[in-house]
Amino acid sequence: MAIRCKWAEGDALMSAYHDAEWGVPVRDGRMLWEMLQLEGFQAGLSWRTILYRREGFRAGFAGFDPEKVAHFTPADVERLMGDPGIIRARAKIEATIGNARAFLAMRDAGADFADFAWSFVDGTPIVNDGITVPASTPLSVDISKALKKRGYKFVGPVIVYAWMQAVGLVNDHAPDCFRRDEVGG
Repeated sequence: MAIRCKWAEGDALMSAYHDAEWGVPVRDGRMLWEMLQLEGFQAGLSWRTILYRREGFRAGFAGFDPEKVAHFTPADVERLMGDPGIIRARAKIEATIGNARAFLAMRDAGADFADFAWSFVDGTPIVNDGITVPASTPLSVDISKALKKRGYKFVGPVIVYAWMQAVGLVNDHAPDCFRRDEVGG
């Protein structure tokens, strides 16, 4: 039986997410943006809660297409506030719409979101010991500040660090986890 990170044990969906996605380097800007939004919705909640509603989020937020989300109106905010398939937090919904606009503003200025994200680690994932996993790091503080400077919201250092782990900017798999070497860095 494969040994995996403790947080992913005992729940089939969490295990599947861990085994196939968590920590795998994501190089697609749109997917990086989607994951950042989902991490923002996680604030104050467990990832399990978000993961079980991910398809609801995708349906509610037009597949996390920044072009579409950037054009959401107050009527869309109200629609989402009534959607039981997502976390109905007005500030987080409005932040996602604003973050879509920030994503497009970066793109329109010639900045690719994937290049932006990976520039903080020189294109190569940081491999940590997987024993002491911080809630945030000086690097997540720097990325948070850079995102906020570009107009992003719900991108504090803790949210950003969880995002870095999820999208493979950081490899925090436990030392004995079978995915640690597979994900690499």
